Amino acid sequence: MTTIADVLAAARARLDRVGPREAAERAERGAHLVDTRPQWQREQEGELPGALVIERNHLEWRLDPSSEARIPEAVDHDVEWILFCSEGYSSSLAAASLQDLGLHRATDVDGGFRAWTAAGLPTA
Repeated sequence: MTTIADVLAAARARLDRVGPREAAERAERGAHLVDTRPQWQREQEGELPGALVIERNHLEWRLDPSSEARIPEAVDHDVEWILFCSEGYSSSLAAASLQDLGLHRATDVDGGFRAWTAAGLPTA
């Protein structure tokens, strides 16, 4: 029987996860930060300035360059996407799902938005 811990470990094994500061540096070089948290969580915890907000249930449709529902930034499979959730759990699963779609540069932030905040990086 497979557990969610097994699924999470398998997802993370294929991700090049980054810390908050590296995520900020990559964003300065053109990577897209994507906040996947639901609205209530963003209201409660704070916002990530400059990040695209795409809640988890819409993510694959918005970032798949072949989808009719894609966002303008989803130009091809080589775009670098760095995902955030609150603590870095669901964002790992989401990044692995994006890699399944061929978005090979998709990853997430180890520790999520809370690690970003703890690192003293900007929030709103």
